Amino acid sequence: MSQAFSYRHLYYFWVVAKAGGVARGAERLGMAVQTVSAQVRELEKSLGHALFKPAGRGLVLTDAGQAALHQAEQIFALGEQLPGVVRDAVSSPRVPLAVGISDGLAKLVVRRLLLPVLDEPHLRLLCHEDEFDDLLGDLALHRLDVVLADRPAPANRNLRLYSHALGSSALAWYAAPALLAAATEGFPRSLAEVPVLLPTGHSAVRPRLDAWFERQGIRPRIVGEFEDSALLATFGAGGLGVFPAAELVDGKLTSRYDVRRVGACDGVDEQFFAIGTEKKVLHPLVQRLLPPAAA
Repeated sequence: MSQAFSYRHLYYFWVVAKAGGVARGAERLGMAVQTVSAQVRELEKSLGHALFKPAGRGLVLTDAGQAALHQAEQIFALGEQLPGVVRDAVSSPRVPLAVGISDGLAKLVVRRLLLPVLDEPHLRLLCHEDEFDDLLGDLALHRLDVVLADRPAPANRNLRLYSHALGSSALAWYAAPALLAAATEGFPRSLAEVPVLLPTGHSAVRPRLDAWFERQGIRPRIVGEFEDSALLATFGAGGLGVFPAAELVDGKLTSRYDVRRVGACDGVDEQFFAIGTEKKVLHPLVQRLLPPAAA
């Protein structure tokens, strides 16, 4: 890319401005005063503005010069960091992993699914949470290495995506201490009386929960629906209502949110998938996420 000025000229200007004059700047540079002065004039010519103006026997910066000095300070401060950045890159190479996380997937579950790669000493993990369809688009454009979701990728001739099952977890109901007694008494019939929080219809598990209520003959008293699983757990922990969660993270859930298990949601599982653009996974860290047979 071409630029309208020379960085060499900018460097001479920077030294002169910091030294407080052309003569002192030339001395620091080990160059003739006339040469340095000519270089600064070339920069002024390319920028179209005077950078210095006379003041007594010396020079001071104009407003344009102050602005140029501010930019030069940032540019050359970054330049001074370059040797260290290059040295660190060679001595400590990073292994990047860009993960898309479907917004309906519980954060505690996500951490559990990513455990196989978290001990990688050079890991550089980038997690991007978004709606499922948007994540698949980013994946197809190779902006992501893998997407973690609660459902497989839909069949689409325009997108070559492959879904790898990571496992599943039974669901259970949880409640804050203030709701625990009412929720456990006569469970699961109690869910028709106590306030209930559910994931929205965008979640893959919501139709299974609705079918479970129908099998139990229960019309739940729904007081809140959430697309974000962390919000669902947060409001549940605050006592707004009883809520479902994966038993896979029971210990972390009860300790972090100070909630208690009310009872099982028999026959309802939440499934987990890693979705990629390759049938044979090549990324070494994505391989670690998959069961041995799928890697």
